[in-house]
Amino acid sequence: METLLLVSIAILAGLMMTRISNLAKLPTVTAYLVSGVLIGPFGLGALGFGFTSTGTAEGLDLASEIALGFIAFSIGSEFRLKELKAVGRQTAVVGVLQALTATVFVDAALYVFHLLRPDILTTAQALTLGAIATATAPAATLMVVRQYKAKGPLTSLLLPVVALDDAVGLVVFAVSFGLAKTLVTGTTDLISILVNPLVEIAASLVLGAALGWVLTQLERLFNSNTNRLNMTIAFVFLTVALSMAEFQVGPVTVGFSSLLVCMMLGTIFCNCCPLSHDLMYLADKWSSPVLALFFVLCGAELDLGVFASGAIVMVGLVYIAARSAGKYLGARFSARITHCSPEIQKYLGVTLLPQAGVALGMCTTAMQLGSQGALIRNITLFAVLIYELVGPLLTKLALQASGDIQPKSEEVTQRRARKLADAGASDPVPRRERVRRSPALRTGHRAHAHK
Repeated sequence: METLLLVSIAILAGLMMTRISNLAKLPTVTAYLVSGVLIGPFGLGALGFGFTSTGTAEGLDLASEIALGFIAFSIGSEFRLKELKAVGRQTAVVGVLQALTATVFVDAALYVFHLLRPDILTTAQALTLGAIATATAPAATLMVVRQYKAKGPLTSLLLPVVALDDAVGLVVFAVSFGLAKTLVTGTTDLISILVNPLVEIAASLVLGAALGWVLTQLERLFNSNTNRLNMTIAFVFLTVALSMAEFQVGPVTVGFSSLLVCMMLGTIFCNCCPLSHDLMYLADKWSSPVLALFFVLCGAELDLGVFASGAIVMVGLVYIAARSAGKYLGARFSARITHCSPEIQKYLGVTLLPQAGVALGMCTTAMQLGSQGALIRNITLFAVLIYELVGPLLTKLALQASGDIQPKSEEVTQRRARKLADAGASDPVPRRERVRRSPALRTGHRAHAHK
């Protein structure tokens, strides 16, 4: 009962907050996050209403895992072969270079901070935070794109880049974190640094591809889109569950990234199944309340207590400034050398700023550094708090400035005009003429005249 009550409170609070955010013209995802903070332990939760602790929100991790699965599945559908032929090279170059540039900028800035204040930050912590800087939150970006129906060159490049960002981040984090552990413990583990992350990426892609092929074959057994949708939803659930598995093969740990597995599931499905467009549209509609719950929970889990530490705030501000500069300049430079349009060069980096789930997963791993890991986690939480509240709005503004989001009034006007035009074209008899020719009305007019 308590779990269902919390779920209903979270969704209702998020929906009500969207009414306020619409007046301020803020993205829906921002409304969900703010509502999560308000009903979280630093808001109404402190009074006994809503989520009384961050642990309460973390108790609904299953909903978050499912939501991330559907988000990754939707992003994977952007890797259609026809579209990749146009932006494939640009996606690869931009996806890798912007992530590496963010890492270099954060590593350099935090190492200088370490030289100035070695009592606050160590080299191992600087390396780990630099690796975490690669991660971009696909969830917030996808929600903004959906809400405003963004469509254009920037959006076509943005979603594949965000998807590739996860794979790049896994490799960079594994290498950097391995070096950080070496500095802390004095031992070197090449398997953890190089082999395990590569195995994780390869295993995730293979598992996702296999499940995508099986899903495509099973969809052919049904004639109803309702049953096909049910099969699609079941497979996303199955994919999320299987991606949680982990086992040892000798000294090598074989694990999976749920984001990569679900992305590959969506990629294979949308390239092999001729009905994928309709099914993806239906799946997006079905998953809408799940995504709302996910973002409200993210807001409830944000720990505002990190503002109480001056050291965390100082390092956090340096991290945010360096990562933002790295993402923007890295995206701009890589977009220029791949001959992207001036709009993409100017605005792509702004859309890559949101950061959440993947970064939090990395900082959880960083807790293996003991006391040094606690500072990494708090700095990451501080950055996520800022990025999640500001990032979606910046993404919206960048997509608007690039022309991928059209003003709503014009969009609605054009849609209505098209509908009226289509109705007129399909019905050659105007409405007034239909009324004039109606037998019932003609009889009524004659009766009235007779009286």
